[in-house]
Amino acid sequence: MKEKKISEEKKIDKLEINEIFIDKISRICEGLMYLSETDAEFTVFNANKVESTSKETFLSQTNGSPNVAFEEQSFDEFFLRLTTVKDWFGSAEKLQAKRFAELQELFKLNLKDLRIFRLGKIQIDIYIVGIDAENNLIGLKTNAVET
Repeated sequence: MKEKKISEEKKIDKLEINEIFIDKISRICEGLMYLSETDAEFTVFNANKVESTSKETFLSQTNGSPNVAFEEQSFDEFFLRLTTVKDWFGSAEKLQAKRFAELQELFKLNLKDLRIFRLGKIQIDIYIVGIDAENNLIGLKTNAVET
């Protein structure tokens, strides 16, 4: 009977870790915008248990159509543009780059099998995804307009 109680406590601890992670990425993303031909906020999503972040798994978890234009981008490549400080940056742009670097580090420390998926053409849904300690698909979603 005592073993069951310990097991239940571990589940609660893992759930709390996941909630803490979601809270942290939510706080970092507050007011953070993805810049393209339009500016878009980031939203957190938390899906079901998965074995990998393959295209098929991802589309099944997000009810995406297999016929939609689909592109995968390197996690580090995606964040390189967002975290690189340019000579002409003012304090606001430098702060935004720092927040993107914090977000990148948080994902790397807490999730595995990190990927960036881009769905659509012109109006593109962008997903930053990984798998947490409980094998749940978790990440962020934003949008871009590219003509």
